Amino acid sequence: MHRSAYEHMKMAMARHLPKDRRLEVLELGSARVANQPLDHRSLLAEVDHSYIGVDIREADNVDVVMKKPYTIPARSNSKDVVIAGQVFEHIPFFWASMLEVARILRPGGVWFVTVPSRGHRHGGVDCWRYYRGGMRAIAAASRLTLLETHTHFPPTLDGSIRHDYAKTDSQMHYWGDTLGVFQKPQRYPLEMRVVAPVVRWWANRSAADGPLGGPPKFDPKCPL
Repeated sequence: MHRSAYEHMKMAMARHLPKDRRLEVLELGSARVANQPLDHRSLLAEVDHSYIGVDIREADNVDVVMKKPYTIPARSNSKDVVIAGQVFEHIPFFWASMLEVARILRPGGVWFVTVPSRGHRHGGVDCWRYYRGGMRAIAAASRLTLLETHTHFPPTLDGSIRHDYAKTDSQMHYWGDTLGVFQKPQRYPLEMRVVAPVVRWWANRSAADGPLGGPPKFDPKCPL
């Protein structure tokens, strides 16, 4: 995880993390890679909480390995906080995972997510970049309430809307991030009990055919 993503998550949690009770926390995509000095778990050091880290593979900081990539191993309405930092760009069918996050959150529970808004392709599967409009779309589709969102855009040219990409270096934050903070309403729509299981079943079935959801159907002349 790059530094700016960590700082965005730190600020968001300082503003929106519930502080009046012990928290049941789940981190989706919790695997910690070698030589990674930063992790989200450290942001909970002074918070009364229990923590479980889940991911699709065994790794450091993973308590439970997900048997299916689009089924989070947690009961419905069981978590006060879900953290997903720099993971949703790697999820091919992210709409299935967002419905899983909504399912496991308790009413009033909060989901913190950071995702790249720019930056080079990384990891074996890297599918998406997100903006504020993407966070609003996730809120609409999942029926969660969007509490906060912002995108870190590159420097601009003379205050215009045109971006000065030449200045986007390590000092000007080559990586950019979009932050989203969502809350589950006290009355979650009943129709989601029908929608979410169907989407989860479809995503898990599709993922079983390959990391991108089935055999490649690309034109062989199309450059990868």
